[in-house]
Amino acid sequence: MSNIRKSARVLIVVLFGAAFVYVLASVLVHWNSGTRMLPYEQAELGRPPADTEWPHYGNNPGGERYSGLDQINRGNVGNLEVAWVYQAGELDAILAGHQPFNPWESTPVLVEDTLIACTPTGRLLALDPVTGEERWTFDPSVSFSPFGHTFVKCRGVSTYVDDSAAADALCRKRLLWGTGDLRVFAVDARTGRRCPGFGAAAGTPGEVQLDPGPNLQFHDEVQIHAPPAMAGHVAVFGSTLADNLQVQAPSGMIRAVDARSGELLWTFDPVPRDGGPAAATWGPDGTGTVGAGNAWSLLSTDPENELVFVPTTSPSVDLVGNYRPGDNLYTDSLVALDSNTGEVRWHFQIVHHDLWDYDLPAQPILTDFERDGERVPAVVQLTKQGMVFVFNRLTGEPLVPIEERPVPQTTDIRGEWLSPTQPFTTQLGLVGQGLRPRDAWGFTFWDRSHCRRQIEDLRSEGMYTPPSTQGTIVFPSSAGGMNWGGGAVVPDSGILITPTLHMAQVHRLVPRDQVNPDDQGSGSHLFFPMAGTDYVMELYFLTSPLGAPCTEPPWARLSAVDLVAGEVLWQVPLGSIEQLAASRIGLPLPLEMGTPMAGGPIVTAGGLAFIAATADDRIRAFDIQTGQKLWEAELPAGGQSTPMTYAADGRQYLVIMAGGHPYYGTTQGDHLIAFALEDQGD
Repeated sequence: MSNIRKSARVLIVVLFGAAFVYVLASVLVHWNSGTRMLPYEQAELGRPPADTEWPHYGNNPGGERYSGLDQINRGNVGNLEVAWVYQAGELDAILAGHQPFNPWESTPVLVEDTLIACTPTGRLLALDPVTGEERWTFDPSVSFSPFGHTFVKCRGVSTYVDDSAAADALCRKRLLWGTGDLRVFAVDARTGRRCPGFGAAAGTPGEVQLDPGPNLQFHDEVQIHAPPAMAGHVAVFGSTLADNLQVQAPSGMIRAVDARSGELLWTFDPVPRDGGPAAATWGPDGTGTVGAGNAWSLLSTDPENELVFVPTTSPSVDLVGNYRPGDNLYTDSLVALDSNTGEVRWHFQIVHHDLWDYDLPAQPILTDFERDGERVPAVVQLTKQGMVFVFNRLTGEPLVPIEERPVPQTTDIRGEWLSPTQPFTTQLGLVGQGLRPRDAWGFTFWDRSHCRRQIEDLRSEGMYTPPSTQGTIVFPSSAGGMNWGGGAVVPDSGILITPTLHMAQVHRLVPRDQVNPDDQGSGSHLFFPMAGTDYVMELYFLTSPLGAPCTEPPWARLSAVDLVAGEVLWQVPLGSIEQLAASRIGLPLPLEMGTPMAGGPIVTAGGLAFIAATADDRIRAFDIQTGQKLWEAELPAGGQSTPMTYAADGRQYLVIMAGGHPYYGTTQGDHLIAFALEDQGD
C-alpha cells in the first residue's frame, strides 16, 4: 500500500523561502556527523573487466545491490562521462497530454548481452549495452481505468533460466514481470518473443491473468509494480492497492506462479481468513471484510534455503482500526515463507495494529557477515520509522536488539484499540522519533516561532501518538524515514548504505459529516474517504509560512551503517535545493540541504555508492568510507529510480532511468542514460 500518492505530491511545496535563505543557511553546506574511516583499499584503473550481468532488480535475488566491478573507483570516478543516451519515444506524447506523466522508476537488468528496462506502462525496452541502440520492444497493451487512484509504474523485470532447455532454445532465459492490470508476462530475453508454454493452458501464450478477488471498485484497483522475487522456477509477486478508499478493500494476497508454465502454485494472504493463531489477533469478529496487508514493495528470496521474504503493509484503512482490535498479524510484518508452499516459516511484526501507515516499504536485504567469529545469514529490513531491523534469516532471531516500549495511549476515536507497546531497535535509528515544540526549526526567529506554535496546537507525544480529530504529528512521516528506495550492502562487511527523509507530517481525522467525502483536497492538503469508518483522512506536511519544513535540515540524508557493530558511521546531506529554489523564487541557492526523493543506491567494489533519487535531476557518487561526494552529473530528467552497473566489451557502465516523477516536480523525460570512463581504445 504505497504512501507515495498521499505524501510525495505535497513534498515539493515545503522547501523554499526567500532570498535571505542563502546567508542564513550557508552553514549547512558541509553538514556531516561522525565520519569514520572503513577498511577499503584504493582501486586503480587496471585491466578491462570481464563482461558481467545484472539479472535481478538488486543484482542478486537477495537484493544486496552490489557489484564487484572496480574499473570505476574513488580515484577516477570524477572522469565519468556520458557514454550513450536512449529515449523511449514517449516524451512527446507526455508533453502533448496524450499520455499521462507517470513515475519512471525502472532499474534495468542485463541478461543475454541485452539491457532490459520497462516504461511505466510495462512496455519493455531491449538495448545494446555498449551503444544503447534499440534491439526490440514489447508492449503488453495494458488497459487502465480513468480513476487515477494510483500512478502506473513498472520498477523492473526478473530473469529465469531453464537449465533443462538447450542452450539455443527459445525462452531458455526469459524475462518475467507484472502489469497494472494484474497480468504476468514471460518473453524470451534475446528476442522479446512470447514464451509459448507460459500461459498456454489458459489459451494465452506468454501471459497469465491473475484473479484480483472480490471487492474491486474498478478493474485495475490491484496492480503489480515490482518485479517478481525468484526462487528457482517459482516467481513470487506482491501487489499495489489504492490507499484509504474503504475498509472493504481487495485482498493483498501474495501469489506464486511457475516461471515455466504460468501455473498458480500457491497464495498467501497476510490477512488470515482461515483461523489459526494469527486470526486471533484480529478481535472476536475476526478479519471480516478487512483487506490490503499487501506487499507493494520488492520481495527477496534465499533460493538455497527455499525462503521468500515478504514485507507486508497495513490493513485497510490506515488511520482507523476500531473494527480490527488486536495486533493484526501478519500485516506490517516481515514474513519468511517457504518458497515451495507459501507456508510461514517465521515472522516478526514491526508495527502492532498500524494506525500511521507505517507499512514495510523496502526490499528485505539478504546478506552474510562475520559476528563473534561465526558467519551469520542475515536479513535487513528498513522502515519508514527510520529504524534498521536485522534478523537471522533462517530463524528470525534478532541480530540487533529489539525491545517493546510503551507508546502513547490516549485517543478520541470511539472504540479504538491501541497496542500498549511497539517494537523499537535499541540501535540503528537513523531519523528522530517524534517532534516537540523545542525541536521547531526555521530560517528566522519568525518562522521558527510559527512552527513552534503549530506543534503546540497538535498532538505530538512522540512516535506512535494515535491519530486524532485535533491533528497528530507523524515524525518520521509515512513517507519515511526509508521508503521503497531501500538500501545496498557491501557483502561480508555488514556495511549498509541507505537514504532517509527527515520531514514531519500531520494526520487528522475529520468527522465525515463535516467534510465532503469526495473532496480530494488541493494544494498541500489531501483528503481520503476511508469509507466504512466515521472519518475522512486529512494529510499535509508540517511547514513554516516560508514553505520550509519545520524540522531541522538536511531534509534528506545518505547514511552508512555498520550492521555488525550496530552503529551509524556517517550521514551526509542528499540533494541540493538550487534547482527547486530557482524555479520558485528566481534565485538559485546552491545548498546541500536535502530534497524530496524516490529511488535507492547501489554499491561497488570500487568503494563507491551511486544514487540519484533527489528532486534536483542529478546523480551522485559517494565514498563508502567517508561519505564524501566524489562526483555528480546533471540528468536530462528526474532520476527517481535506482541505478545499476555492468561491464561489456571491457568497459564498466553506470546506467540510470531518468524519466522524472509527477510528485517531485522533476523534469519530465523518457531517458535511459549510461556513464562510463573515457574509452581508451586498444
